[in-house]
Amino acid sequence: MNESYYPLLFVPVYKEYFWGGQRIATRYQRASVPPVCAESWEISAHADGLSLVANGPWAGRSLAALAEQCGAACTGTQAPQPHRFPLLFKLIDARENLSVQVHPNDGNAAQVGGEPKTEAWFVADCEPGARLYSGLKPGLTAATFHDALDQGTIPAQLCQQAVHPGDTLFIPGGLVHAIGAGCLIYEVQQSSNTTYRLYDWDRCDATGHPRPLHIQQGFRVITPTLDQPCLHPAPPPATPGGNHWHTLLRCPYFHLQQLQLATAQPVAMDGTSFHVLFLLAGAATVTAGGVTVALPSGASCLLPAAAGGYDLRPSGPATTLLITTL
Repeated sequence: MNESYYPLLFVPVYKEYFWGGQRIATRYQRASVPPVCAESWEISAHADGLSLVANGPWAGRSLAALAEQCGAACTGTQAPQPHRFPLLFKLIDARENLSVQVHPNDGNAAQVGGEPKTEAWFVADCEPGARLYSGLKPGLTAATFHDALDQGTIPAQLCQQAVHPGDTLFIPGGLVHAIGAGCLIYEVQQSSNTTYRLYDWDRCDATGHPRPLHIQQGFRVITPTLDQPCLHPAPPPATPGGNHWHTLLRCPYFHLQQLQLATAQPVAMDGTSFHVLFLLAGAATVTAGGVTVALPSGASCLLPAAAGGYDLRPSGPATTLLITTL
């Protein structure tokens, strides 16, 4: 294990979109959060929200600079572009519905001048009756979509799924989707900030004007053959006394797991991928490279690929998400 590669914490980048709420501040007891906070970019190398290291010798350095400097030691030996960090991790607090939108995929992003974006949503919390929207009902075309816009019937054209805390939903590029009001989402996505807004629930922004739509670009990247994705239900409660691993979702870009901790857990790393942790509940410490870092509920942490391994030690029952690129 190389002592240069230690558990990295980051300064969150907060986004103040009008549809946001206050749960990121209140649930995770964070200071310096804006009064209306829609998103927290937890770990990001994207230019629209660069994460800065908050601890240790690399404090103040951006994740993008670390990936550029360290290459595969940061991102992993199987990273397609070793000097570019490939994923972005967010918390999303939807006090209101997010817009109905679509993102490009790897095959069509260049055609519209955007970045590909496939993502997954983990429901960290939600209000009773909350819903996610994923996919259009069969037979909808550009012409009928425009008619539905004119008639105000877009919501009736969307596939809806009721959700509960712990559920996971996969959103590939090309799938029309929206996060419903009342959801607190942990999102894993390709490092991208390209969104084509198709419908905005007939509302206005803080200036009193409708936000612009991107119908033409959006319909160029919709993949009509995509099926409505299946909702992955929350894993069963852990039996007392042991640690339990659950795969929540695996796709070509990332592997999302949940680890229910009752005792100390060593985690091996083979250098092929970085590891990202997000503490869902409880508290723990993580030790790597001779450095121990405290992880309260809601903390995000990056273990560079060359860390060699780490030890997780909960203080009572704890649950963490673990994301790698494999």
